[in-house]
Amino acid sequence: MYVDVFCKDLFSFPLYRDPAVEHRRLRRPTSLSPPLTLSLAKTAPSQNARLKMAGLGGAGGWGGLDDDDWGLSEEQYDKLEQDAYRAIAERKASSSAASTAPAISPLPNRALSPAATLSSPLRNEHPASRVSLESRFGKAESLSPSRLSQPNAVNNSQSSWPKISIHLFLHSSGVIAAKFPYHQKLVDAFHKIPKASWNGKERVWMFPPTCLSIAEEVLHAVPGLVVEVQKLDPLVQRAFAAALAAKDLRGLYDKIPADVESKLMPFQRDGVRFALQHGGRVLIADEMGLGKTLQAIAVASCLHDAWPVLVISPSSLRLHWASMIQQWLNIPTEDILVVLPQTGGSNKAGFRLVYSNTKGDFHLDGLFNVISYDVVPKIQSTLLDLDFKIVIADESHFLKNGQAKRTIASLPVLQKAQYVVLLSGTPALSRPIELFTQLQALYPTVYKNVNEYGTRYCKGGYFGLYQGASNHEELHNLMKATVMIRRLKKDVLSELPVKRRQQVFLDLSEKEMKHIRALFRELETVKIKMQSCDSQEMIDSLKFNQKNIINKIYNDSADAKIPAVLDYLATVIEADCKFLIFAHHQPMIEAIHQHLLKKKVKCIRIDGQTPVAARQNLVTDFQNKDDIKAAVLSIKAGGVGLTLTAASTVIFAELSWTPGDIIQAEDRAHRIGQVSSVNIYYLLANDTVDDIIWDVVQGKLENLGQMLDGQEKTLNVSQSETRPSPSKQKTLDTYLKRCSTSTEAQPSPKSRRF
Repeated sequence: MYVDVFCKDLFSFPLYRDPAVEHRRLRRPTSLSPPLTLSLAKTAPSQNARLKMAGLGGAGGWGGLDDDDWGLSEEQYDKLEQDAYRAIAERKASSSAASTAPAISPLPNRALSPAATLSSPLRNEHPASRVSLESRFGKAESLSPSRLSQPNAVNNSQSSWPKISIHLFLHSSGVIAAKFPYHQKLVDAFHKIPKASWNGKERVWMFPPTCLSIAEEVLHAVPGLVVEVQKLDPLVQRAFAAALAAKDLRGLYDKIPADVESKLMPFQRDGVRFALQHGGRVLIADEMGLGKTLQAIAVASCLHDAWPVLVISPSSLRLHWASMIQQWLNIPTEDILVVLPQTGGSNKAGFRLVYSNTKGDFHLDGLFNVISYDVVPKIQSTLLDLDFKIVIADESHFLKNGQAKRTIASLPVLQKAQYVVLLSGTPALSRPIELFTQLQALYPTVYKNVNEYGTRYCKGGYFGLYQGASNHEELHNLMKATVMIRRLKKDVLSELPVKRRQQVFLDLSEKEMKHIRALFRELETVKIKMQSCDSQEMIDSLKFNQKNIINKIYNDSADAKIPAVLDYLATVIEADCKFLIFAHHQPMIEAIHQHLLKKKVKCIRIDGQTPVAARQNLVTDFQNKDDIKAAVLSIKAGGVGLTLTAASTVIFAELSWTPGDIIQAEDRAHRIGQVSSVNIYYLLANDTVDDIIWDVVQGKLENLGQMLDGQEKTLNVSQSETRPSPSKQKTLDTYLKRCSTSTEAQPSPKSRRF
């Protein structure tokens, strides 16, 4: 028995009239001119089940709504239509009997039918006898009122498919990862992507960047699903495309001289191979002391056919680079040319010297040509004309300021070269924007828009000032996958002890603090005025005044700390150990130096006034002579490029505003060759500029660590008790032991980290 097709208590709707076949419907009897309606019995299955039973369109799928899609001839269509009207007339005649009969659907369950495993019975290859009335009804039942009101949507076969969004992102391993709600069809699709694999721990699918385009094609073609792929950022896609287009040069690795290759550590070999694999345009960003200079020299040795080589370094490291090149590659000194800013100084090593202040043109015709960043603006045209194919830029964070003359002059030289190796243990000293120029030097066609980069990774910014940080993890993963290799000492150098840091708070006299406190009160007054001021002009004026006061506090704090710092040094001298002591201001440096001489402690001193040519000799003396106990160093001049591993104690009499300066200064002792634990002590005074710098450095260092290392980076520092006098601290070891026991037993609530 058939159910009443005119039942009013269940949803009903007219058959969709396709304009393409309207001429067929015009032949219907006028008595049946009202739209034919269908209804389901109370026991009928859900609409989704009806769609499944109908099995329309190919092999059980939804094949569309056009009558022409059924594959029927005109004669078959007429017969089907007549059968339908005959069935309706018969149902009207026996409506009373049908109302008491059990409700049985006229649609057979195609899922239980043998035909369910075959293609649709509505295809041309099936005989007309298999085209039944319920097939026609099934096609009608699959329509919904909402879709009938939108004919265009009805013609779209995907409109009824479920939608699933897939999020693509860069994984920390350098591959592309995908996250999405579970669906078996998507799982099957990922099995079709070459080299795709399931990461059960992180519950993501991963595949190499080389398969990105294939993956997108496969995912967009999943049958029965509308897949929305959240693609990678355009900048990220360009970076990957450029990296994948780079020529793999690892076959040149064997050109490294055997005596050099044998002395490379395993991670250094990996660094050289990474540079070659990425076409010789990379940023080697290893932490201080891991041998970036040696890796760059090894890379250059692989590319011997592209010599001569240009090396750009800080002015204090020019002769150091010349010495390293001669030492490792055994190149005659006359083939190593060093450009100096002015005549004078010694040249005991015998390198060829050229002076940039000499009138007339000069020639850079060495196999290796070493210049400093401050010389580049003066000779840029010469450098471009010489067309160096290999350029090594040491301490490349010197290019962080895109508006600086040295950056503007250096970028064209780097971008024109075929091979570029950037070296920096702290490539972004404070903000992500400071990485942009270095990335631009490597891939100018990728990182061509500072606004695009700043918006993505620097929290946007107003008036071109990108001072924030955003998407740290993506930037870190992108750099690591395309241009940067970065290793930490703790990960690759097991024989190098972990640094031990400790705060030592000094007790300043009231006389010394009186002036500092007055400046702090003045600073607080300015801050209050800024909060209540609504005039931008006045706010700018107050900010300028605030900066001047802070600089005044910085300078005067150094003077105030001198007596306490010298007092502390008495215990260090008693320990009879080699140590490094860093300071920033000349009055502090001079006071420390004179104090050591007065105490008859042999020492070396390196600051901005020390001739570059003399620095290496001083370092050699400190490293090799046991009677030289101290090295008095400027944070800026003595914190870069020097190896002072003979010392295992590092002291900071002052702090720097830049965390990179502090880390680099620490690493003068914490380098390859150090075999003992390195103890680092920060001499701080409350209610001085140290209170301000400590917090500022902490924020900068967290941004730097998140971006470069993929994790928040801080310096874990223990805090000692305030030290009133040295009278009860006969030796440094006794004092440190007491401090360590005290801080471990009862952690101070004032302990800070940066």
